[in-house]
Amino acid sequence: MKRSILLEGQKFQITIQRLCHQLIENHGDFSDSVIVGIQPRGIYLGRRIVEELQQIPGLPNIAYGELDITFFRDDFRRKDSGLLVPSSTNMDFIVEGKKVILMDDVLWTGRTIRAAMDALQAFGRPEKIELLVLVDRRFSRQLPIEPDYIGIQVDSIDSQRVIVSWNEVDSYDRIELLTERNN
Repeated sequence: MKRSILLEGQKFQITIQRLCHQLIENHGDFSDSVIVGIQPRGIYLGRRIVEELQQIPGLPNIAYGELDITFFRDDFRRKDSGLLVPSSTNMDFIVEGKKVILMDDVLWTGRTIRAAMDALQAFGRPEKIELLVLVDRRFSRQLPIEPDYIGIQVDSIDSQRVIVSWNEVDSYDRIELLTERNN
């Protein structure tokens, strides 16, 4: 495998900060907005964004939740791995009439986001749903879903993998592109 580092260290942190400032431009004090991290890996982005936003003076506590989509995926019955173990949903608010900002680490086919929108309906009917992703893998969509906020865009083919490492679980922040080497 060939590993290409796309983003790491200080540039990773600057990208998170840029996304926060874009959110503030569109959501002001977040009084009508909520942030929802998609399990399993979108929660690290969601937590990091909320933590960064809380450092900005004048912003109140921002409603943040974590949403499990395991049984809303259209492919959950097709998994060959046997028994699925769902993550937990932690949302102590309803989204009725709110602007919801869904967060995930990598947008690839769009199926995870579609499942998240389905799962979100159990918490009310939002006024609007926006999507923030750290990595947008363009040219791989299977559904017509596009992000509103993008950390970085990557032009990749299906055989490549994008790996996001988070300091909270992996001991470092990094985005890598893995490519199989042809012999």
